[in-house]
Amino acid sequence: MAPEQVNGDRPDLRPRVDEGTAAGASELPLRVIPGAEIRRREMLARLALALAGITTAMVAAPVVGFVVAPMFKPVPRLWRPVGRVEEFKLGETVLVHFEDPSPVPWAGVTARTGAWLRRTGDASFECFAINCRHLGCPVRWVPEAELFMCPCHGGVYYKDGTVAAGPPPEPLHRYRVRVSDGTVEIETAPLPLTIQ
Repeated sequence: MAPEQVNGDRPDLRPRVDEGTAAGASELPLRVIPGAEIRRREMLARLALALAGITTAMVAAPVVGFVVAPMFKPVPRLWRPVGRVEEFKLGETVLVHFEDPSPVPWAGVTARTGAWLRRTGDASFECFAINCRHLGCPVRWVPEAELFMCPCHGGVYYKDGTVAAGPPPEPLHRYRVRVSDGTVEIETAPLPLTIQ
């Protein structure tokens, strides 16, 4: 009896390898257009580039729209009520809330913003934006010192909104205020950008 043989030792039991399915088969040409040949790797590379381009466009479109849209759609200047005259004490600075003049439909609570309002007379008021003119952080009113202070970079403003110290290049933005039928109203507008 002959010694045991492994399948690979017998020519009739070896697996047949067709030259078309050999290890280098991935480099065999695919016929796309008569006369033009494209290899599988090239086709997958082109497909990956196309998918990357589509994904980039999907991500970039909202960003570009956010940056460009304000240039084409002016923000309305609206008068927003913030309270009755008798609700504000003479000389006191308080935070009032109102709706942003340019909210997007999905803004939710972020469509509400605020301002610092001070009653200076029977029917006269001063109103300052809550945003620091340096980088837009919300300033807070410190009544004991009669100063507006920015917690982000140490900006300090006097009670009239002028710069006392720190990096802010300009005074706090002022809103126009009026009294209409006993109601205090603020004329909302986009905050000006400070370019340094």
